[in-house]
Amino acid sequence: MIEIRFHGRGGQGAVTSAELFALAAIEEEKYAQGFPSFGPERRGAPVVAFARVDDKPIRLRSKIYQPDVAVVLDPSLLKILDPSQGLKPEGLLIINTNRSAEQIRSQFGYRVRLATVDADRIAREELGLPITNTTMLGALIKGSGVVQLESFLPALRARFGRGAERNENALRRAFQETILSD
Repeated sequence: MIEIRFHGRGGQGAVTSAELFALAAIEEEKYAQGFPSFGPERRGAPVVAFARVDDKPIRLRSKIYQPDVAVVLDPSLLKILDPSQGLKPEGLLIINTNRSAEQIRSQFGYRVRLATVDADRIAREELGLPITNTTMLGALIKGSGVVQLESFLPALRARFGRGAERNENALRRAFQETILSD
């Protein structure tokens, strides 16, 4: 089983990311869950969402405390929380940032595998808004290899309608521009 934790702020699409990831896995005939962790959050407040993917039915229904992958949609969260907390030793931390992995490691001391992508820039250029959910999914596809990029297309079309093409472009660009670092 692959477990993924998404860190974002209310309104940025962390919950949508988890749901779309699960739908893409289901498109590949895998078993999947995508769910949020809600409290009294409001727009802009930190939120967490989760996704699980497996080749067999998933019976577990708890939050994810030891993910294989952690995805950070908003780099300002790095100053208030440690998204690498609980990450499995071979895990991957994917961060939306315009900084290099070396700069991130130096500033925050992460000792895990990193993937970086300037999702804010891509989202502004492709969507006209700094909403990074589909952009970060492109980075997640590249970093994890859990599902194929093409498996996202039906879910994007269903979710975004006329905006699906722009979201698909953001997804593809992030896949191409994500930098993996050990």
